[in-house]
Order: sequence, then C-alpha cells, then structure tokens
Amino acid sequence: MKIAITSASGKLGGAIIKALLQEIGKENVVGIARNTSKVEHLGVEVRKGDYNYREDFKEALQGIDKVLLISGMDKPEKRITQHQNVIEAAKQNGVQKMVYTSIIGNEKNTAFSPVVQSNRQTEDDVRNSGMDFIIGRNGIYIEPDLEYIDTYINEGGITNCAADGKCGYTSRQELGYAYSQLLLNDNLNGKTLNLVGEGITQSQLADYINQVYGTTLPFKDISVEAYKRERQSALGDFLGTIIAGIYEGIRNGANDVTSDFETAAGRPHKSALELIQHYRLAN
Repeated sequence: MKIAITSASGKLGGAIIKALLQEIGKENVVGIARNTSKVEHLGVEVRKGDYNYREDFKEALQGIDKVLLISGMDKPEKRITQHQNVIEAAKQNGVQKMVYTSIIGNEKNTAFSPVVQSNRQTEDDVRNSGMDFIIGRNGIYIEPDLEYIDTYINEGGITNCAADGKCGYTSRQELGYAYSQLLLNDNLNGKTLNLVGEGITQSQLADYINQVYGTTLPFKDISVEAYKRERQSALGDFLGTIIAGIYEGIRNGANDVTSDFETAAGRPHKSALELIQHYRLAN
C-alpha cells in the first residue's frame, strides 16, 4: 500500500509523514510538493505536485492507494479549483481513499468565513468523489502563539478580540498522529471529525504560558474592529483581516466544539498545558 501526502514541504505535511513512518515504513510513503527539495530530508519518495496543475497530480498519484489532501494556503476563491485538481487526478488514478484536512470555524459572519466556506466546498467535493474518504476539521495550532512569546513580552501581554470565547487548541504533532491513524483506519471511512483539544479561553492560555515560561503576561480583550486594524497594520490587509476573523470566530463560539480526536487517534488529545510544555522542551 502506498500513501501520498500533498503539501509535504509544510509543517503539517512533515508531521504527518513522520507519524506515518512510525507505522508503515518509508517504502510505503510518498511526499508530494511544489518544491521537492524541501521534502528530501524526510527520507521518503518525493514527487512534484503543484495544486495549480492537474497534470502534476495525474503523474504524482500513479500507483497511490490513499491520499492525504492538505488544504492549500491560497486565497479562498482559488483553493476550490486547486483542490479539485487533486481530487480529479486521484479519481483518474484509481485512488481508493482520500483524507482531507479541513478546518473548524464560522461559515458566515466573520472575515475568516470565506476560507471556511472554501473548505466546506472541498469537503463536499471529496464526499461526492466516489472514493472512500475521511474529513478532519482541524482546530487552531498552538505553535504560532508560542512562537510569538517574545512579541507578547515586548507588547506587555496577549491582546486580541476573542473575549471569553473558548478555543480547542491543537498542535501539528497531535494532528500528525491523528491523520496517520485516519489514513490507516478504514473503520472511520465516511466520517467528519473535529480534531481539537480541550476548549480554553485566552486568559487560560496566558496562564498556561506564564506557568511554563515564567512570564507574567495578561490577556487584554479589544473590539473586533480595533484588532482588525492592528493586524492589518502589522500583516497587511489580506492576512490581517483573516487573523482578525479567526479570533472573532473564537469570540462567537465557533471554536468551542465537541472533540472527536480520541475517536480519530485512539487516545486522548494532550492538554493545552502539555502542548505548551512539549513545545518548550522541543525548542
């Protein structure tokens, strides 16, 4: 059995490949990426695949039994067609099963909703493909907050518009393990699963960071519009708007969902505190 991971040069793709290697060995894993040189360090067979070109995937998916389709990072209006390129190439190559990395979030009424809507369309395309499938809806990665600690310290705390909304944070390593199991476990075919950890507030996140790093960061809630302006100034209009939309979704309760992680992975999700402790030890 050969399993292919798209967008293998990314951090999530790499985490999934590493988890799969522990289960089935490198001879059964293929990494697909636009820039193949960024995948070679993983020690698996590497094939070229750019989401914009269906012909790439017609070749890259030859002899593949199962595919993990990692959601692209392009603008929402482009993602649907890009994902369809992979789905159609998989069908033409007789791929038996596709696992898709979707996302948790509001489908309406936030600046992040267009991204969520594009993922929901791909979910439907996967469901209607005729292949066996599993869809995972990822929670928000905790790593960016931890990578941002120096900035939080310089700014005197964690500031965003999430208010007291809860977010089921996860990590790429936790997702890597869960997706490796979803690829191998055909008993869950046809399921859509929320891959999230325990729901915590931003104040709890700050408390856990302070506990692990010895900091004294407070959490400050500001309005959605104020946070949007601040993020647009720091990151540009497109990305700043998207980030503000994510935290608006947390504020609205979109990220406080029931977790299916244990069903997917066969074990409980690590706690938010454990995720932060593990990240600090690893970095």
